[in-house]
Formats: sequence, structure tokens, C-alpha cells
Amino acid sequence: MSSTFPLAAGRVFRLCALAAVVTTLVACSKTETPQEPLRSVKLLTVSGADLNVSGEYAAEVRARVESRLGFQVGGKLVQRPAELGQRVAAGQLLARIDAQDYQLAAQAAQAQMSAAQSQRDLAAADFKRFEALKAQNFISGAELERRDTALKAAEAALNQAKAQAQAQSNQAGYARLMASHAGVVTGVDAEVGQVVSAGQPVLRLAHDGPRDAVFAVSESMALALKVGQAMQAKLVSTGQPLQGKVRELAASADPVTRTYAVKLALDASERLPLGATVNVSAAHLQGSRPAAIKLPTSALRQEGSSTVVWLLDEASMTVNTQAVQVGAIDGNEVVITSGLKPGQKVVSAGVHVLSPGQKVMEYGAAAKSQALAPAAAPAASTSTAQR
Repeated sequence: MSSTFPLAAGRVFRLCALAAVVTTLVACSKTETPQEPLRSVKLLTVSGADLNVSGEYAAEVRARVESRLGFQVGGKLVQRPAELGQRVAAGQLLARIDAQDYQLAAQAAQAQMSAAQSQRDLAAADFKRFEALKAQNFISGAELERRDTALKAAEAALNQAKAQAQAQSNQAGYARLMASHAGVVTGVDAEVGQVVSAGQPVLRLAHDGPRDAVFAVSESMALALKVGQAMQAKLVSTGQPLQGKVRELAASADPVTRTYAVKLALDASERLPLGATVNVSAAHLQGSRPAAIKLPTSALRQEGSSTVVWLLDEASMTVNTQAVQVGAIDGNEVVITSGLKPGQKVVSAGVHVLSPGQKVMEYGAAAKSQALAPAAAPAASTSTAQR
């Protein structure tokens, strides 16, 4: 037993020493920082492309002036002789409401005016009589002044009654809706038996006269068009060529379609049928540019209030942000007005997973390297065999 104990003690000592050495080596070793992964990105070389702001648009012929007509007073609609599509003349009866209450009010106002007229005539006779008495010194001057004041008050009351009678007479006349201009009824908004309020639209009247071609355009087209710009059109039904100028351009986009309404004033268009379809041609506009820089929307990224792209440094194969100015939209691409030059390379996909200064490789380069690797392997094995 005495010989076995020293051997066991030696083994334990050696194990402890080995554990201490391993612990020391682990403590002295440095923790390596994991390298950022080398990302594969799609690159796009910036180049100039033609931006052609042109096209053909289907427009509708409309009257330049179209009124929504309504009564100036409220009431029950009892008659509407005007029908949809009917041509009417100026001053023609279009609709009528029940005017009985307005006629009674007008009669009451006439009666009040008659009473005021009588009071005024009586005050005038009194003043004339007292004026004669004053000339004979039978009354004082103060009494004559009172009669003069009563006459003036009676005259004021008469004028008030006349104004009220005229207003009530006008109210009764407003119960008849007359055509303000000659034209065509393009809409009916109320039917017989309906109670309408003052100002509520009852009919829509397209006035006779010049016509407009109305159509909608995109934002890029709206930026290229100018008021007064000449454009060509063609009537679809007959092929008749038409000339026109942009008369009105909407200041804001439609909230639903996000398009801008354009009104084209057509020359000699008085006889064009309302609602006819016209093809408007827009070509050779000021918005056309032969060398505009365009990028897909996937290459853009919003950084604060700026729009940026990832620009590639080919020497170090790293990417950094580059601020750009965005112009018009051309399909699925945007026009870059400043910030880039032809020949530069930008990342066109995966822009939200990159960071400034990150090393990248072009998408497809790794596949090419793997394709060349099997060809190099036989050469290495051959050299080993020769050895």
C-alpha cells in the first residue's frame, strides 16, 4: 500500500497542473469579434434614359358653363315640365313649387301698404290744414312742427310697407324656376311632390356655347402641361380633327384616383354633342427630356426628410448613402433630378438591410466562383499525384 499511495498522489498532482495550464490559456485568449456578413446585393449602373411625357387620353365633351338651378325659396314641388335631355330657351319655365303661402303673404303686405298709404294721406291733410292756421296765427309753431313730424313718420311707414310688399311679391315670383340661359337639361335632382329647400339643386343646365374636353392625367403629365398650351384632339364618332388650348388645370389631385383634371377649350365647338368622346393627343411636351436618370422605386430609401440611395465604392466594395432629389414618376420608376451621375452603381434591391461602410458583393458573383471551383480541384489532385 505504501508504494500505491505515491503513484496516486502523482497522478492527482499532474491532473491539477494540467487543469491550471488550460485555465490560464483560456483566460489569456482574446475573444474574437464576429465579422459582419458579406451581403450579396443587386447593383444597377446609373445611365440616362429618355423621359417621354406624352400619351393619348379619352376626354368627354362638356359645356363650358353648367349651372345647378334651384329655387330661391323653399316649398313643395308641384310641377316640373323640364325633362332630362330637353333643350330649353332662356326664360322658359322649368319647375314650380306651391306658392299659395307666398301669395297670401303678398296680399297681406299689399293690405299693410294700403293702410300705410291712408295714414300718410291723413297726415298730409292735417299738416296742410295746420299750415294754413299757422299762417293766420291761430296755432303756435310747435303745433305745426308736431304735425310735420307726424307726416314724416307716416311717409316712412308707407315706404316700409311698400318695400315689404315688393319683397313678398318677389317671394311669390320665386316659386317659378325659369331658365336663365338657353341650353340642355343634363340632370334632374328633384321630382314632383318633393319638398325642396331654398338653394337646393333641382336641375342641371348646360349652357349653349363653347365646349370643353375634360380628361384626367397623371402627376408627371400635370407637371408638363401649362395653361394656354395648344393640343390636338379628334372626335371618335366621326374622326373630325379638333384644335384646343388648355383652359384649366386642377391645382390638386383627386383624393380617390390621384389624378389631375384638365379642361381643354375646343375651337369652333358650339355644335359638338354633349357627352361625346374625344381623343386628346399630348406629345412633344416641355416635360420630355432625352437624358433623364431613372431608378426603380426599390432603390430608394427614406432617411429622415431626405431620400437616399446606396452608392457603391468599387475600389473597396463598400456602400454608403447618397442623397438624391426625386422628380416625376414614370411608371414603376422615378426620375432623379440631382445627386447621381451616369456610370455610378447603386443598390437596386435589399436597401433596408445595409449599413454605411458595409462590404458587399454583387449578386451572382458567388455563384460564378462556385462554378469555377470544381474546375480547379482536378488540377490540384493532379499535382499531388505527380508528387
